[in-house]
Amino acid sequence: MKEINLTTKISVYPIEECSEIEKKLINEAKRVALNAYAPYSKFKVGAAVLLENGQIVIGNNQENAAYPSGLCAERTAIFYANANFPDQKVEAIAIAACCNGEYTKEVVTPCGSCRQVLLEVENRFKKPFKILMYSHECVYVANSIRDLLPLSFGEEMLKSNV
Repeated sequence: MKEINLTTKISVYPIEECSEIEKKLINEAKRVALNAYAPYSKFKVGAAVLLENGQIVIGNNQENAAYPSGLCAERTAIFYANANFPDQKVEAIAIAACCNGEYTKEVVTPCGSCRQVLLEVENRFKKPFKILMYSHECVYVANSIRDLLPLSFGEEMLKSNV
């Protein structure tokens, strides 16, 4: 038997140690989280995407009584960015969540579907980008979605297994 060990590097910062643009991105994610449409879970998530041209695109989760018809904040923001700025590479995405008007004490990470979409964006532009995950206590920073999605499935799998 062979064993594979996977290592993930996540940096943990107090928000005060983030760069000014990272703070701005986090604040946008926090702001838009408050406006999320989450009448069922009451768990509101916001995402802010920094594009190569400096534009910040926002999105939040949108729930629907007919599960799973809603959409996560990360995919809302990424799909909007791709529709409106198709040639702009993503530099970073910030994610923040709140429940009952309070930001979460624990870091909220992207769900599996969002991780797969973020991987597609990295693959599309052939460039990793930062994922900033905010909590009331700290910010987790991953330098690529591959850090959150090891052994990922991408375009290369479709070509190598034919």
